[in-house]
Amino acid sequence: MGLAEKYLPRYTFEDYRKWKGDWELIEGIPYAMAPSPFGVHQQVLMEIGRQILNQVKRCKNLCYVYPELDWIIDEETVLRPDLIVTCKKVEKYLKETPEVVFEIVSKSTAQKDEQLKFLIYEREKVDFYVLVYPSIKKLRVFSLKNEKFEKIFEGDEGSFKFTLKNGCSFTLEIGELFRE
Repeated sequence: MGLAEKYLPRYTFEDYRKWKGDWELIEGIPYAMAPSPFGVHQQVLMEIGRQILNQVKRCKNLCYVYPELDWIIDEETVLRPDLIVTCKKVEKYLKETPEVVFEIVSKSTAQKDEQLKFLIYEREKVDFYVLVYPSIKKLRVFSLKNEKFEKIFEGDEGSFKFTLKNGCSFTLEIGELFRE
C-alpha cells in the first residue's frame, strides 16, 4: 500500500447513502460515476433489457432484469452495474450475487469496467460478465469457470445464448443491440 493510499479516508455504505449524485464505493473508496450516459449508451441498455425481459418472463423459475440497481457487496463496496439479471426478487438494493452483469463500456469507463469491476465480479462469483462496446459494436462474454472468468464469446453479429443455473435461458441478438 502506498503512503497516499494509507491516509485516504475509508467510507461505508452508511456514508454512501447520504451522498448526492451518482457514486460507486469500491473497498471504501468513492468513485464518481461518469456524467449522464449518451443516447447510444441508453439505447443499447434498453435494447438489452427488452430482449432479456421478453424471454425471462416465460421462464418457469422467475428471473428479473434490473438496470442501474445498487449492489451492496459489503459495507465498503457498492456497485451500480448498467444491467443485471438475477433470479432473486429485489426490494430495495441487491445484496446477493446476480447471475449476469452487463457493463456498457465507454472511453471514460473502460479501465474500471475491464479491470477493477472485472476482478470484483470474478471474486463475487458472477456467472456471466458481459462487456458491451457500442463504439465498435461488439460484445464480450465471460463465464465463471473454476472461480476465474474465461472469455467464451466475442463478436459483433449473430446471437449468444445464456443458460442460467436454474434452467432459465435467454438469447441476445447482437445485431439488434447496435441498430441505428
